[in-house]
Amino acid sequence: MSTIDPRLSYQQPTRTHPLVVAMAIFMSGLFAIVLVLVLVTRGDGGSTPATPAEHVHATAAATPAEANPTPAATVVEPSHHTPAATAVADTHTPYPAELPPLVSGVKQVRLTLKDVDLQIAPGVTFHAWTFAGGAPGPVIHVRQGQKVHVELTNGGAIPHSIDFHAARIAPNLAFKDVKPGETFSFDFVANDPGVFMYHCGTPPVLAHIASGMYGAIVVDPKGGLQPKADRSYVLVGSEWYLNGDGKSQPASLDMEKARHMQPDFVTWNGFAAQYKTHPLPAEVGENVRFYVVAAGPSFDTAFHVVGTLLDRAWTDGDPHHVLTGAQTVEVPAGGGAIFDTHFDENGLYPFVSHSFASVDMGQVGLVNVGNVKGTMSH
Repeated sequence: MSTIDPRLSYQQPTRTHPLVVAMAIFMSGLFAIVLVLVLVTRGDGGSTPATPAEHVHATAAATPAEANPTPAATVVEPSHHTPAATAVADTHTPYPAELPPLVSGVKQVRLTLKDVDLQIAPGVTFHAWTFAGGAPGPVIHVRQGQKVHVELTNGGAIPHSIDFHAARIAPNLAFKDVKPGETFSFDFVANDPGVFMYHCGTPPVLAHIASGMYGAIVVDPKGGLQPKADRSYVLVGSEWYLNGDGKSQPASLDMEKARHMQPDFVTWNGFAAQYKTHPLPAEVGENVRFYVVAAGPSFDTAFHVVGTLLDRAWTDGDPHHVLTGAQTVEVPAGGGAIFDTHFDENGLYPFVSHSFASVDMGQVGLVNVGNVKGTMSH
């Protein structure tokens, strides 16, 4: 029989190293300190008790969204949309949008350049540089092949000029600067049909256009544009960049805003939302024609009429190239286009640039079909 060595059935007790014991005691103490700090911070212990609201918030089974609510977005009403602005707009005389009649013979265009304070939105005044005291300048309407005589008298404080997009002429000869107090003239023949921009071409051109020196010239094709229009309106889109609010005193051009394309107002014919307060009239079934120029100086115009389609669109007015049944047509800065539409029902029909930042800054108007009552917002 084998004998079992008693030493094999006995196990020596495990001895813990003193350093391990010390670490365990240290960690236990640290945990106790952290626990006390958390309870004090939460208000569950210590000398600062939780308020009832804090207690409810801490113990309620809130969802993550409820526990960390997202602040509601703040919508700031544009200044030209307020009731006070509407009251001022009611007394504003809108820029005449109707296409002026043709005249026979040489078309005489005599423009005195003036520095004037203009209202560009209800209660907002801007110190503008202008052709003949307004922004836009006068609409010029001629026939294809008609001679145009242009005479500029500079009644402003700095040199200005005029650049006709409808003219095929040497710019260094015709579009040169006219000094204050001087008069300059030149002739050109309007050989290309369409709707075109004219503007001051004196450097920096950005500053001169943004200060109000722009307008439209309409050149009818030989025999007229077909089909015949029952009503014709001219709309010039542009931006205003202000160095102040224009209320306590007239604002002037903020060149940095202009360089960064950050306008305060975007308008039809120089005044924010003027044809919303004073709609353009029409009747059911009429062929209504819009001559649209995007004067900029930098924004394009995405022309759109709400509640109907654009039956015909002539980019730059070329009668041989027509787009039909369009919803929205882009007019680039410095460009023009002609649009025909009609309305099937009486009502109010907004016309906009479908860049809705521009609408919010004032580039919106209404066609009132059938002389209906009321107004609408868009």
